Amino acid sequence: EEEGDAVGNTVYSKHWLFSILTRLIEVISPENAEPTVSPGGIQTELDEEMENDICKVWDMSMDEDVALFLQEFNAPDIFMGVFAKSKCPRLTEICVGILGNMACFQDICMSISKDENLGQVLLQRLCDSDSPTLLETSRLLLTCLSQPEVANVWVERIRENPSVYDCVCFIMSSSTNVELLVKVGEVVDKLFDLDEELMLNWIKNGTCRSVGPSVDDSPEELPDFKIVPCILEAAKQVRSDNPEGLDVYMHILQLLTTVDEGIQAIVQAPDGGKETWSLLYDLVCHELCQPDDPPIIVQEQKTVLASILSVLSAMFASQTEQEYTKLRKSNVQLPFSCYFILDMPLIGSLIRILQYMEGCGRRSADNSKESEQEEAGRADINEEDFHLKILKDICCELLSNMLQELTKENTLEGLHQGHLNEQTCSCAFQNLLPLYFASVESFFEVLREADQTLADNLEKRFPSLKV
Repeated sequence: EEEGDAVGNTVYSKHWLFSILTRLIEVISPENAEPTVSPGGIQTELDEEMENDICKVWDMSMDEDVALFLQEFNAPDIFMGVFAKSKCPRLTEICVGILGNMACFQDICMSISKDENLGQVLLQRLCDSDSPTLLETSRLLLTCLSQPEVANVWVERIRENPSVYDCVCFIMSSSTNVELLVKVGEVVDKLFDLDEELMLNWIKNGTCRSVGPSVDDSPEELPDFKIVPCILEAAKQVRSDNPEGLDVYMHILQLLTTVDEGIQAIVQAPDGGKETWSLLYDLVCHELCQPDDPPIIVQEQKTVLASILSVLSAMFASQTEQEYTKLRKSNVQLPFSCYFILDMPLIGSLIRILQYMEGCGRRSADNSKESEQEEAGRADINEEDFHLKILKDICCELLSNMLQELTKENTLEGLHQGHLNEQTCSCAFQNLLPLYFASVESFFEVLREADQTLADNLEKRFPSLKV
């Protein structure tokens, strides 16, 4: 290689890179059309040598020196030409992928983000029908949204571009590509976390129409998307293959419940929120933190459990309030649309989570006695404790609200099914007292009617409950 031909401190050749960029320009010029062309005279497939070379550039672009070289030679502009003219999905995917790598470096990210034309063209890529291109576009967007200096530029751009909502909902509700769903979920999670106004717009959306992806070039209108069913559909797809993905979608639902409009969007769906409740209920009662898991599992699942219980808690409080309002207005017992109020398996699962947390607490206490950890280790443990404390608080709040609603019939059913016994009730009381004294007291009265002996035994352990 000639002296001075190396890119920065790398072994890569400037001359070689430049020749690839030149060939890229040729590929998208119709006058240089090659045998693999579509009727319009534009290539639909890359020849093997070109694909291999441009994939090498994709790998190399993870190096900052190479990324800066590409930036210097206006690679982003060349890629814009590719997006505008290429009919070759693989070429589009690779070019978006290279931009995604380049955006990992702050200065380049700022330059890409400030280019209004490029920004618009990249958002249009979300309406692509090619999954690999969608994946790379989502990765690029997430990279930009994760850079505090430019995140607001993208939030603003997305807010002003209604088709992004449609494209994202279309992907969440119809894609079966788990990797793509996880990445799109991360983008939505980040957007909602960064900007409550955008989240509110998306919650209210689905009423105004905009043009979305055209499948097979048919300009048909997309279905009238609502955000909650789309999130649920994606969560069901990722649930068994990808625990991290499930965590992301549960966190999006939790973010929705931080605003009243979000809770309403969940509980006022045509099915009254049944589908959301069923999915979350199924996860808590049949998948996460199960009786045959070791207690330490609660450490591993603490963030996803906290999100799920937080949504269940918001739904429960909202539905309970709605039912009481209806009953007060009508003085009649209405058909109870609140399909979840008195659910013993869920109460059993909440108590199990608290029991497992006690188990974990004892373990970490033993460990800290055994050895004095280093400062860094201790910081980690404090963060662990913080997340567990959040989970415990959410769990206790939901449990106390549910116990307060129990009737004698429900309680007998819980005793019969084994969800309620001296051990589980003790665990519940231990965690709920003294903060939730009123709830425990009201449940204890019902328990006394259902099983006097059990109530007497518990009263000995918790004297504050004595009448």
